[in-house]
Amino acid sequence: MSRKFSDIIDALVSQGWAVRQDFLPTEAIDALAEEARRLWLAGRFSRAGVGRGSERRISADVRGDHILWLDESASTPAQSRYWSEIEALRSELNRGLFLGLISVEAHYAFYPPGAFYRKHVDRFSDSDERAISHSLYLNSDWKEEDGGQLRLYAGDHRIEIFPRAGTFVTFRSDNIPHEVAPGKRDRFSLTGWFRRRSVIDAVPRA
Repeated sequence: MSRKFSDIIDALVSQGWAVRQDFLPTEAIDALAEEARRLWLAGRFSRAGVGRGSERRISADVRGDHILWLDESASTPAQSRYWSEIEALRSELNRGLFLGLISVEAHYAFYPPGAFYRKHVDRFSDSDERAISHSLYLNSDWKEEDGGQLRLYAGDHRIEIFPRAGTFVTFRSDNIPHEVAPGKRDRFSLTGWFRRRSVIDAVPRA
């Protein structure tokens, strides 16, 4: 196992979250950032909603981002290194933590200036498929005064992570509440979830 992956796994075990600055090389980050911006300008993104299925709705007072879901089977050249590393990490998470992760879902996310996402957890109340969340940030020359930070709430601690290009964050989907603060600039990321088979869905209903 690479030191990169072992450090992520150790941090997830000890504190429920991890941050790396070297998950992908700079040229891979630049390619993803260029692709995300080009797709945004081409009108490929949609307003993100809350809830799922028939309960899904657009709620501007909860979140203001726009998203574009990715398809690993139709990976672009810019996405290929990302998917390769994510699949390698999935394998190591299964080997090290016995999580039974079977797939990854991911999307590009765009927050225009002023957009936010209020405090929430990433697991739906009726499904426990999402086990580990991750975000890879794509914003060059991001400064603290630009805002837009991810806030993680781990017990009594609040951790603030600014969306600088190349920063990779992982955290448990079930018990790490988090939010995205409003920013002053366009903010791009690649956000996803490692998924397992749902135990809740497997339980017979009366």
